[in-house]
Amino acid sequence: MSKPENPAEPFKKALAEATKTMAHDGELTVTFSVDPPGMTKDAVRLPQVSRRMTRDEVLLARGTADAFAMRIRHHNAKTHAKYEPQGQMARDLYEAMETARCEAVGAREMPGTAGNIDAKIAYEADRKGYSQITRREDAPLATAAGYLVRQLATGRPLPKGAENVANLWRDFVEGQAHDTLEGLDATLDDQAAFARLARKVIADLGYGDQLGDDPDQNEDDAQDNAAEDEENPDNQGQEEDESEDADASPEESQDQTQDQSEAQVSMDEEAEADMSDEAEMPDSEAPLEPPPPAPHSEADKNYTVYSTDFDEEIRAEDLADPAELDRLRAYLDQQLEPLKGAVSRLANKLQRRLQAQQNRSWLFDLEEGTLDAGRLARVVANPTTPLSFKQEKDTEFRDTVVTLLLDNSGSMRGRPISIAAICADVLARTLERCQVKVEILGFTTRAWKGGQSRERWLANGRPQQPGRLNDLRHIIYKSADAPWRRARPNLGLMMKEGLLKENIDGEALEWAHRRITGRQEVRKILMVISDGAPVDDSTLSVNPANYLEKHLRDVIAMVEKKKLVELIAIGIGHDVTRYYNRAVTITDVEQLAGAMTEQLASLFDANPRSRSARFKQVASR
Repeated sequence: MSKPENPAEPFKKALAEATKTMAHDGELTVTFSVDPPGMTKDAVRLPQVSRRMTRDEVLLARGTADAFAMRIRHHNAKTHAKYEPQGQMARDLYEAMETARCEAVGAREMPGTAGNIDAKIAYEADRKGYSQITRREDAPLATAAGYLVRQLATGRPLPKGAENVANLWRDFVEGQAHDTLEGLDATLDDQAAFARLARKVIADLGYGDQLGDDPDQNEDDAQDNAAEDEENPDNQGQEEDESEDADASPEESQDQTQDQSEAQVSMDEEAEADMSDEAEMPDSEAPLEPPPPAPHSEADKNYTVYSTDFDEEIRAEDLADPAELDRLRAYLDQQLEPLKGAVSRLANKLQRRLQAQQNRSWLFDLEEGTLDAGRLARVVANPTTPLSFKQEKDTEFRDTVVTLLLDNSGSMRGRPISIAAICADVLARTLERCQVKVEILGFTTRAWKGGQSRERWLANGRPQQPGRLNDLRHIIYKSADAPWRRARPNLGLMMKEGLLKENIDGEALEWAHRRITGRQEVRKILMVISDGAPVDDSTLSVNPANYLEKHLRDVIAMVEKKKLVELIAIGIGHDVTRYYNRAVTITDVEQLAGAMTEQLASLFDANPRSRSARFKQVASR
């Protein structure tokens, strides 16, 4: 019996052929993959479409295909390279505007592509959390400029997240480059003319110093010099004759020098007058300075990242289809069946300890609340005695959120990641019963040894000290507001082959800290589970050896100094006490469940002294 064809295959074949047709390239190779979409000179890689063929999957695949096809059809690499700026920020702006141009020209010729590309933009904006950004400093200027150019060129409204980013920069971009952008429509069909306009916009925005030499000026100068040499082959002889004439007529030469000096004085006076006028310009008319680019890390302003274009913050359910998640979850449960009982017993112990602190505190002699039956005897004895009411006093941890940040690096592969997953799962269920919200996050990289960031760095000539040189992958297994029953299958994703790669702990901790501090709960607890120091071969090979470790220490110091979050850590076979003030190191992964429950129990202890003593007891084991 033959295996039934994947129902998504006809769609993939049709989309591949349509992409080739739109790109005007019948030899183009079109593939579908779970890896990030990408494009080379003769191939494009599109997002995978599962057997379920959900609406979002289909729209994303179509939008990505249309965007790549329009780029291939309307983009000339030679022209692009000719006008490309030298500085990183200027290059990002230039690239974003060129992408918007190609998509806008495509939308004019084939209006159907515009809606598909809108769906792609909406997906990317949602994945990067653009709709939650409230400060201009957190919104990438290059991305906003690309969105604005696309909106001006097509007249189409932007998706929600993209609109939010564009609006944060709209006043600045339009205020500085309004006159230049007026010529946008006239240049869309001419890549060279548009490139010149883009360079002018970049200069208007305050990044003119990153443009480098004007390629048109250099070309004109070369042509002029060539023409002059052809017309006047004896120029050099004439210059020598002029030099001899100057030597023969010193008085005439002196007169010419005096005339040139007077002309120079006159020009200097005019320049000083212009500078004086500029200095007297009222503040209201002074040109706006573009804000400096936001630092990549709040903890360390000197920490740099070569490119954030390929980083992703993604939900676990977007990295695998539901059927695969169910299969991976079943495999996880099977692997940890012998351990489940022990973990559950520890979780029940934690739950009893927490519930023992609930509803034990009362406020008496109140004017409203629950009638205090213990005081009724007084009312019976003396009816004039006013009624007395009481109210339960909520325990401290009811308004609490806990974030579990799990290291998803390759060294956790096997039993460590399995136990970490099941412990996180059981603790989330336990704390949810006690009305404590839990968020489960994971961190790794999208590739081994660099990924697309490194490819870009190599293509740009390997500049020195590039900073972090890999593509981050931050995974949301369970958001704080999601119920445990819905997020349960997501934890099976940790069993997926090829997911666990390298670990850049500092940025992951900073990301988790930003998420939890944005919550409304009064008390916030962040628990980190890791089995080693931050390691990324690509980054460490071209930066100081302690580059990532120093950043992790800086982030920990920032978190502990702000005191908005209670930070604790568990190291599996790795001494994390040298990084974190409150940390436990376990030598055997089998101890993880006990360490997690004991640490959480110590934090929820009602007596601060007991809490401190219990923590020290756990740490000394």
